[in-house]
Amino acid sequence: MRLKGKVAVVTGASSGMGRAIALLFANEGASVVAVARRKERLAEITQKAQEAGGTILAFQGDVSKKEDMENMIDFTVEKLGKIDILVNNAGVMDEMMPAGEVTDEMWDKVISVNLTGPLYSCRKAINVMLTQGSGNIINVASIGGLQGSRAGAAYTASKFGLVGLTKNIGFQYAKKGIRCNAICPGGVDTEIGVGITKPSAFGIERATAGMAANPRSGSPEEIANVALFLASDESSFVNGITLVADSGWSAY
Repeated sequence: MRLKGKVAVVTGASSGMGRAIALLFANEGASVVAVARRKERLAEITQKAQEAGGTILAFQGDVSKKEDMENMIDFTVEKLGKIDILVNNAGVMDEMMPAGEVTDEMWDKVISVNLTGPLYSCRKAINVMLTQGSGNIINVASIGGLQGSRAGAAYTASKFGLVGLTKNIGFQYAKKGIRCNAICPGGVDTEIGVGITKPSAFGIERATAGMAANPRSGSPEEIANVALFLASDESSFVNGITLVADSGWSAY
């Protein structure tokens, strides 16, 4: 087992990549705190892990709320004694709104979930990890955080910001035993697109201009395998990077 004895926290764990990461980590020996807003989904994933002989504890919380993110870390340390791995996976889309159309409400919502929330959890976890002398943070960004038009203005800015936060943490805390890396998935079959109900006609046309070059969509399990590598000691020399997993889409 590649994560035996480790304690991990995974946000956005009720579906998609977060669910796949939480289950895989539990199968690999980690004790996992799964974080999401939907209580019924959390109950399902904890039961599934238990049936497979793994350990997942549920924590109901909203990543955009500072109190929830801080309580999440406190809960983990209280119940499991430490935190070895933090996976900031929760995210939302932005109706593909370009800068000329993006509303204040959409901007605030996307930035709060995709960027400010990870800052809250990283800040709290880092101070625990400093005391421990070690820690590992994995931020799920996007190729939308590396290229300019894979989504609307808010999502793009949030993921660029998350990549910057990742690199800053990775370098600044490298000598303190803390690593921080980002996964940048391409198109993955998850529920994130469900939140797109009234996309900007102009924005979605521009954002999807390169879709024909995408070799294929990925599965949540494929991204979970990337997260497992970064969470394990096999990646001990990997720090401050953006690991792209997109079947070569961004290589075009």
